[in-house]
Amino acid sequence: MRDCVHRAGLTNSLNSPRLQFTTEPEAAAIYCMNVVSENFDDFTGKSFLIVDCGGGTVDLTTRTLLSDDELGEITIRTGDFCGGAYVDQEFINFLKTKVGETAINRLKENHYGQYQYLIHEFCRNVKLPFTGTEEEFENYDLDIEQLCPVLKQYVTEPERDDLEDDEWIIEIKFENVKRMFDPVINKIIRLINGQLDADNSCSAMFLVGGFSESKYLQRRIKKEFNHRVSHISVPRQPIAAIVRGAVKYGINKKHIKSRVLKYNYGKFGLRKFESYDEVHRKRPSGYVQYFELLARKGTVVEVNERFSETYCPEYSEQNSMLFQILLTTKDNVKYCDDKDVIKLGEFVTELPDVQLGKDRLVYFELCFGEMEIKAYARNKYNDQEYNTTFELEF
Repeated sequence: MRDCVHRAGLTNSLNSPRLQFTTEPEAAAIYCMNVVSENFDDFTGKSFLIVDCGGGTVDLTTRTLLSDDELGEITIRTGDFCGGAYVDQEFINFLKTKVGETAINRLKENHYGQYQYLIHEFCRNVKLPFTGTEEEFENYDLDIEQLCPVLKQYVTEPERDDLEDDEWIIEIKFENVKRMFDPVINKIIRLINGQLDADNSCSAMFLVGGFSESKYLQRRIKKEFNHRVSHISVPRQPIAAIVRGAVKYGINKKHIKSRVLKYNYGKFGLRKFESYDEVHRKRPSGYVQYFELLARKGTVVEVNERFSETYCPEYSEQNSMLFQILLTTKDNVKYCDDKDVIKLGEFVTELPDVQLGKDRLVYFELCFGEMEIKAYARNKYNDQEYNTTFELEF
């Protein structure tokens, strides 16, 4: 994103401090912080869960109010692909059973505007008004000839005979719509359960994002969790929650006090060969390259908190030192090339004065900044400094 903004001429340099970032969960949390202050007299020290139900993804973060305008994170944030668009996809799957999969695929390929119009009409007439209460539901007649006549040319036997008998009208019943919603909502409920299990003292839950306006989603969540969370609500303008929260963050970045690390962060490290190591891992120096843990997943870190260590060269004649920053979701990782270990980045420090042998110490630190990780190294003998920046993985 920095590269795109710079190429567009909106910033003078690629790493311009004038361009600031935040994440959707944190922006939503900042917006809901104001909602908390409006609805509760004394919420300091208590926690609240934000469920951001967007079109594609649903993101969850549990925050605690540290003061009137400071937030701390207390659980690892979670999320999945179960936003409102997946209800739309279930609607498309339903249509495929009525007109044939090939017909829908050709409509999408050749008349994408008409394909989207079908989804739009479904959302307007069925998805948005759906409450999950059968007495409040009226069967909806989807008229192919009126809404999407171009689809007819792609429908073949045996579906064509049935549709002609029904005058190209597809009746959408209550149970059809419920089956479109339930797999998606069940996924969201599982995510919420995971967050509440990690923080059993949660005092409030806020639903934001476009999909949060679904009455059926609201009813399911309140029915499922009203015995665990005393206050469950949808704030005003839930669709604008992230934009409003992002603006507030831009004005005052100190709203975010701490975060919970979602990954184990480590670096390329060296240690003496042990009997349990595979023989091929032993280097000529007698050392083994291993995953050296710097910051553990689940650790609460304050913004700009630093993790540091001091290192010496592997060989006396070594004239540089490689710092390779790694991350993984797995615990108890042994080696840098283990499965699921990802290289975040690397940089090299120069090590002059080889006559000093291994006595040349290098100080290294990893700083978890506002939105980026800063890696810093300093040669303690000559004070030469090196640094680089990586995207902060949440």
